[in-house]
Amino acid sequence: MKIIIRFLPLVLVIALGVVLYRGLSLNPQDMPSALVGKAMPEFSLSTLNDANKTVTKADLVGDIVLLNVWATWCPTCKYEHPYLLELASNPQLNTQVKLYGVNYKDERLAAQQWLINYKDPYQFSIFDKKGILGLDLGVFGAPETFVIDHHGIIRKRFAGAIDVRVWRKEFEPLIKQLINEKQQGK
Repeated sequence: MKIIIRFLPLVLVIALGVVLYRGLSLNPQDMPSALVGKAMPEFSLSTLNDANKTVTKADLVGDIVLLNVWATWCPTCKYEHPYLLELASNPQLNTQVKLYGVNYKDERLAAQQWLINYKDPYQFSIFDKKGILGLDLGVFGAPETFVIDHHGIIRKRFAGAIDVRVWRKEFEPLIKQLINEKQQGK
């Protein structure tokens, strides 16, 4: 019995080490989403720039959509923003992919001013003050970006900032595939 008690702390330290090693080896951007492969959830929210204009799921169907969740309180969103402007100014991409924003748990006036100060890459931003759409999408924080196909099916969820490296590795192959699918009528 005394031998077991002597080795118990060692066993606990080893077990804790294994758990910590496993946790530290996970990629936080690879958070799975239960919605990948499923339809975009139903919603009805106003746009950021016009409280009287309502946007629903139906407004996202028919196009390949990048839905970017952002907020003024998010420092990583500020880092990501110049690349989103670059994507929005790409005429070849713009004709085939629509970039929409979801302003997440923010104040309307602060978000409008932010887009004036840093320029607006979005065709429109959905104003999600209470985080209802974000909750339905399984958003953990900002920025997060969802790729939605022309049928309204979520095909990808990415947590973190998009830059040129991330775009080429994570998004570009899927976007090309979705463009081909849409052109072939799939």
